[in-house]
Amino acid sequence: MAFSASAANCSSLSLSQLQSSSLIFRPYPLFFFPSSKKRFQGHCSSTRCRRLLTTSNAASNGAAIASDLDNPSSSYGRLYFPLAAVVGQDAIKTALLLGAIDREIGGIAISGRRGTAKTVMARGLHAIVPPIDVVVGSIANADPACPEEWEDGLAQLAEYLSDGSVKTQVVRSPFVQIPLGVTEDRLIGSVDVEESMKTGTTVFQPGLLAEAHRGVLYVDEINLLDESISNLLLNVLTEGVNIVEREGISFKHPCKPLLIATYNPEEGAVREHLLDRIAINLSADLPMNFEDRVAAVGIATQFQEASNKVFKMVEEETEYAKTQIILAREYLKDVTISREQLKYLVMESLQGGCQGHRAELYAARVAKCLAALEGRERVNVDDLKKAVELVILPRSIINENPPDQQNQQPPPPPPPKNEDTGEEQNEEEDQEDESDQENEQQQEQIPEEFIFDAEGGLVDEKLLFFAQQAQRRRGKAGRAKNVIFSEDRGRYIKPMLPKGPVKRLAVDATLRAAAPYQKLRREKDIQKSRKVFVEKTDMRAKRMARKAGALVIFVVDASGSMALNRMQNAKGAALKLLAESYTSRDQVSIIPFRGDAAEVLLPPSRSIAMARKRLERLPCGGGSPLAHGLSMAVRVGLNAEKSGDVGRVMIVAITDGRANISLKRSTDPEAAASDAPRPSAQELKDEILEVSGKIYKAGMSLLVIDTENKFVSTGFAKEIARVAQGKYYYLPNASDAVISATTKEALSTLKSS
Repeated sequence: MAFSASAANCSSLSLSQLQSSSLIFRPYPLFFFPSSKKRFQGHCSSTRCRRLLTTSNAASNGAAIASDLDNPSSSYGRLYFPLAAVVGQDAIKTALLLGAIDREIGGIAISGRRGTAKTVMARGLHAIVPPIDVVVGSIANADPACPEEWEDGLAQLAEYLSDGSVKTQVVRSPFVQIPLGVTEDRLIGSVDVEESMKTGTTVFQPGLLAEAHRGVLYVDEINLLDESISNLLLNVLTEGVNIVEREGISFKHPCKPLLIATYNPEEGAVREHLLDRIAINLSADLPMNFEDRVAAVGIATQFQEASNKVFKMVEEETEYAKTQIILAREYLKDVTISREQLKYLVMESLQGGCQGHRAELYAARVAKCLAALEGRERVNVDDLKKAVELVILPRSIINENPPDQQNQQPPPPPPPKNEDTGEEQNEEEDQEDESDQENEQQQEQIPEEFIFDAEGGLVDEKLLFFAQQAQRRRGKAGRAKNVIFSEDRGRYIKPMLPKGPVKRLAVDATLRAAAPYQKLRREKDIQKSRKVFVEKTDMRAKRMARKAGALVIFVVDASGSMALNRMQNAKGAALKLLAESYTSRDQVSIIPFRGDAAEVLLPPSRSIAMARKRLERLPCGGGSPLAHGLSMAVRVGLNAEKSGDVGRVMIVAITDGRANISLKRSTDPEAAASDAPRPSAQELKDEILEVSGKIYKAGMSLLVIDTENKFVSTGFAKEIARVAQGKYYYLPNASDAVISATTKEALSTLKSS
């Protein structure tokens, strides 16, 4: 959900007409600060703080201050909806406000379906982030107060005043968005080709991470971001410094922006370990009442028709919030949290089932930011509760079935009443105890009860829906084989040193590698025949990546009286999967086994027409060579993986687990002689289990659909699934729809594992 408007369309309505319109709604107040500002004002005596307070919005990152940008409506181009005008979403707006106070809070992730104002709130934060004081000439917005964090070489390149202080300027806080198709060199930085060719030395060109330092780094649809890019991004943000060692470059610069990530869970979940490294994970899918929905439509319509009027309505709140953020940043340095309060956060994390220590670490930082926001030196009860709701609750594992009240122990009996002679003494002792408790509460400020009970359930039922929304958007941990890397096909993701002949030349990386040597090579060129000199050692190859589909191999028992039904169901399930395989790039193969051997009736294919043609004939009857069918499925899967088009292989065996043909007889025609000894039932089972073990060792997944409908079941099909560490379903009368649904469910689990 994003709103934009042009400033040229805002002069048609007067302010009185705008306020009298029935579609005009006063936005809800966003920022709740303490009424007394004396304590804040006392902590902004430094020259730097006063300079930031008296400076209005500056120009874009790296530019000088521009006075014509004081009013957002005066700028040309797209205008973003102000955060103060967003209706509802109090938890997310509070989290964004805390992130503006402390950029190192750990990041904020916002999930939600379409049209829930995720992007609107993320972009709206930029208007309330105060300007920053930077060193003139810095490529990474270096902080003048922290020379130990300056990028390499800045101390020699910086300009100094007559008094010895470094020359600085106040600029607008940067807001950098990471596009989904960003490459590694654009993210972390690479060689500046033009400057390197001029100087004859390797010159570093900063990337997006350098531009975002001390600002906001926004990632839209982080669930669709390349896995290697997201891992690299989080590693740099965790360390707070970007170290570049590539293409002859050795450079280091600070990188401490506020990370804001948004995503739609319907388009794919975010990996669980990635969310664990982001401090605050909130959902924008919370229900909204009728009045709030009407107010949201009204303010959005008003912004589209006359955006400058909306900016004027929230101008006072925005400027006040910007001032209070600057003051809260100064006051945050003096906020303390006691050991007993840390114990409370740790206990909440333990009872909530949070893994690791990040939950309580992030919660303690959030609690201190909340105290600084209200001008207090100590963290209080409300800060702790809010920190648990923002940080620990979304990470928790909620027990939605608490134990029955009948099994709980009754409360202890009240103490016996004292005699009248000791009443006065007891009253004095009670008064002393109460005064001691009040003093302890003022010093410690710990909630009287936990949000989580001992069994992991929520004490407050109002928070249950909030926790359920957080659990629904969790992804799976681990690295999925859904992407295939090669040197000839796919999307260009990064350059690499070639291994043998170069199939696809990475022109950009090749020029970067050759740029520092151009000046020297021109001097050696007597004939002056070329302008650019590229040698074999400069060449770089492209590393390509493309989406990998899965191969589903149906191994169908075509022997016996029920063979025709099994084949018809397998055919229907295969066609259903092929009809939905266009976006997922999945392939389907069918291998029936009957008589003395198995055959590939349908080779791996995504073509529905080919499948219909190949499956017109359905051979049935004869023996049951189950071992040969599974062995041939493994061979087909390995060949498909070598082709480079398949990332996952899943074998779906539709059988009753009964076999009477050995693998040797299927592969060796001479063994089919009438005088050859027949293998025993145990030998056939051992042979099948050995092939099942090879399926697991080959990295393939097995799904066994047991169709045995006899009164006395052997249970051998379940044993096959156990040895291959696959899944087992007993569906004696399964239709093609049931088989297709079961296969899709198992395939979805396989892809996300």
